[in-house]
Amino acid sequence: MRLFKVRGKMFALIPVAADPPTISLKSDPVEAEMLREMYIAVQPGYHLNKKHWNTVTVDGEIPEAQIIEMIDDSYTLVRQKLSKKEQKVLQALEQDESTANEG
Repeated sequence: MRLFKVRGKMFALIPVAADPPTISLKSDPVEAEMLREMYIAVQPGYHLNKKHWNTVTVDGEIPEAQIIEMIDDSYTLVRQKLSKKEQKVLQALEQDESTANEG
């Protein structure tokens, strides 16, 4: 299992041996339900809080751009729930990285 975290908080899970591949992502509860209604490949989060998590089967049903948007949304949701202190640390790290990439 591959876990993806922001400041220690999980925003994505990818089982290594899943066939077809899947990714579990955090989602706004209303958005989560809407995605489940739109796509067969989107199911309530496997072994996760089904209100807030979806497991997405990556089988070609969902356009790649939509999956990337879902990953970005998951990251943003988790990041917004970080403490103000953690958000400031993350923002400083991003600014340092941006400055390093300019030079």
